[in-house]
Amino acid sequence: MPRTLVTGGAGFLGSHLCEYLLRKDHEVVCMDNLITGSKDNIADIKSDKFQFVEHNVSEFINVKGALDYVLHFASPASPMDYLDFPIQTLKVGALGTHNALGLAKTKGAVFFLASSAEVYGDPLIHPQPEKYWGNVNPIGPRGVYDEAKRFAEAITMAYHRTHRLDTKISRIFNTYGPRMRINDGRAIPNFLRQALTGKDVTIYGEGSQTRSFCYISDLIEGIYRLLVSDQNAPVNLGSPDEMTVKEMADKILQATNSASRIAHTAAVEDDPKIRQPDITRAKKYLNWEPVVGLDKGLRATLKYFKEQLRT
Repeated sequence: MPRTLVTGGAGFLGSHLCEYLLRKDHEVVCMDNLITGSKDNIADIKSDKFQFVEHNVSEFINVKGALDYVLHFASPASPMDYLDFPIQTLKVGALGTHNALGLAKTKGAVFFLASSAEVYGDPLIHPQPEKYWGNVNPIGPRGVYDEAKRFAEAITMAYHRTHRLDTKISRIFNTYGPRMRINDGRAIPNFLRQALTGKDVTIYGEGSQTRSFCYISDLIEGIYRLLVSDQNAPVNLGSPDEMTVKEMADKILQATNSASRIAHTAAVEDDPKIRQPDITRAKKYLNWEPVVGLDKGLRATLKYFKEQLRT
């Protein structure tokens, strides 16, 4: 039975990943300092093969016993979060990744880095392939997250080349689904919360900026396929179905049958104008592409948000 550490395991992505790994007969150690994660996300996990450890991975990581895999998902991921916690975001991308890599090296484990489409910044190439180096403002307010992930990728590849560590890097594009926080700050949670509570649905700028939204179960499947693959270079994981933020807002108003109106607010500094993954590598090497349609995914997410707002 493989034994696996998931940092950030009580977060949105991490908690779904922990459940998936348990279904794949892994013993799972979930580590989180709960700065943006929540024990509620893992409360329903009832397994003697699951262990939760509250710890900040920007400090030295000590896990007793063998480990076969170290999956590093710890980091604030919403713009609202990394603007509130800029230093912590930089530290977990740098110190946290270094600590997790060191642990993987010591244990002889496969290392998996949850990177982000934000490494591309405000891209000048569309769609974005893995060979694109990005267009990032290193000193802008979003730079704390963008550069944290870029550094994390650089040190991961350094460990791969220098120490022959088996490493995987996923560049994750916009993902949604149950367990996103009501106040997450990203487009779908914001729009759902506002539409369900009768408030104006707020769009930054004109809403012409594009995003590609992948449902959580599709993403987790892609992560696992990359984990057990022989791919060491970065791989994009996300939906290639691109739409404007305004189109998503309209879709959520329709899905919720809400009387809320769309209201435009000031554009956000360095907000990417376009965002769409080229998933050619994922198709070729992982035999992976999303299968859950937006309507089905939104129904499941809407149900979850309704339940959360009732509690």
